[in-house]
Amino acid sequence: MRVPECAEIFGTFSKDKNFKQMKQKDIAIVFDCGATNVRVIAIDATGSILASHSMPNETDEDPHYPGGRIWDLDKLWGKLCDAAKVVTAKIDGSRIAGVTVTTFGVDGAFVDEQGKMLYPIISWQCQRTAPIMDNIDKYLPLQEVYKLSGVYPYAFNTINKMIWFKENKPEVMEKAHRFLFIPSLLINKLSGAMVNDATMVGTAMMADLDKRDFSSKILNTIGVKRQLFGQIEEPGHQAGNINEQASELTGLPVGTSVFLAGHDTQFAIFGSGAKLNQPVLSSGTWEILMTRSEAFKSSVNELDKNLTTELDAQRGVYNIGQNWLGSGVLEWFSKNYYSELEGDKLYETMIGEAEQEQPGAGGVMVDPAFYDDGTSANGGTITGLTINTKRSQLYRAFLESLAFRLREALDALEVAGSFKAERIICVGGGSKNRLWNQLRADVCNTPIQFIEQKETTVLGASMFVFAGAGVYKSVEAARNSIDYQPRIVQPSGNSLIYDALYKKYIDFKK
Repeated sequence: MRVPECAEIFGTFSKDKNFKQMKQKDIAIVFDCGATNVRVIAIDATGSILASHSMPNETDEDPHYPGGRIWDLDKLWGKLCDAAKVVTAKIDGSRIAGVTVTTFGVDGAFVDEQGKMLYPIISWQCQRTAPIMDNIDKYLPLQEVYKLSGVYPYAFNTINKMIWFKENKPEVMEKAHRFLFIPSLLINKLSGAMVNDATMVGTAMMADLDKRDFSSKILNTIGVKRQLFGQIEEPGHQAGNINEQASELTGLPVGTSVFLAGHDTQFAIFGSGAKLNQPVLSSGTWEILMTRSEAFKSSVNELDKNLTTELDAQRGVYNIGQNWLGSGVLEWFSKNYYSELEGDKLYETMIGEAEQEQPGAGGVMVDPAFYDDGTSANGGTITGLTINTKRSQLYRAFLESLAFRLREALDALEVAGSFKAERIICVGGGSKNRLWNQLRADVCNTPIQFIEQKETTVLGASMFVFAGAGVYKSVEAARNSIDYQPRIVQPSGNSLIYDALYKKYIDFKK
């Protein structure tokens, strides 16, 4: 950006009552730790990314448990420090308003009073806890745990790790001063603070959602002390400041404020611009539909529908969600039926051919449960094939089935959250498929909204930094300043046709 442009923007900001000292402090540094990559990003108060550097991430074998998978915190921290050095070298450090960390959920480790880990971080990819989840009724009926916590019974949930330590490594828990979730372990590296945030608590399957804290009933039943987790703070809370050691390793100025963020999903949905009862579809290899709601249900019905409810980044709000295999199914299809093509030509050919087919795909119907998500009795199934079936009909049938799967999830979320969606915000790689987007709008009979901002997790986390630092008076003010440049795909005249096809799809899955 040219200097005159910067001056003009800062001049505009100085007139905005939501801003304080914009010329001095308008950059947030976000440590974004994912399962595949770790990144450090510098983003300004307008949502523009100023610098970014990423490095690959992977699990390691647990040296104490053959076949177990762990996150090596020292290795992870080293990569983040290296990435931070690259980023901080490209920006003016005096403009940094604060730093935060956002990561995947559930994982963490026990530490002593000095913050030293007593056992490696068991990864959510580790299968050692699967038998515990299968037998959770040994401690407390699954339906009761689900009613309190809202979290679907995934094998990797934190509750299972707690039980694993109780049954296999009780000495670790006995020596522990705190259990810190993974973003808090990194916050500790940056500042020395030991504090967990509410969004990570919401992923643990040990929370009482109504209380926005750990459930005393669940903890007492599995024999875990509440004090292990310390005081739970909210996103945007200042946990501490960059210490000298972290400054030397990262290039971040000593004394820079360190704020809590937490579970990446919550900040992605907030960063997308979603207001209450506006579902957000993250469309990639996996599809995740989640909404921000002031109400939720966690009955047997929601459990049967594979719904999970987590604590939103803001108090008094819940995130109700469901996930299923999305583009991963389409990737399987393209490899088998369009193997002669690749890149842009592959996708343009598939989409162009399928656009010529009529709704219903020539009688072909697909159950896309190629990865067993518990919603189908059949697994992945294709029906209606004839000797005249074309690959274009098959591809359209796959897209239609995934749109039906979206409607199925949307219906469940609307019941659980007691709302009716007026639109669905769609982000991720799957939002680039124009035919799929139109089918989503038609099948759900709901407008689909797309936004220009691609880094919604980082954007959302930065808003809590800016609000915590006083750059904006609130996270809502920070979000209101973003130009999302929304684009809407409206339902076409095929919604009635797809209503009938959706009923056939539901019957087909039974």
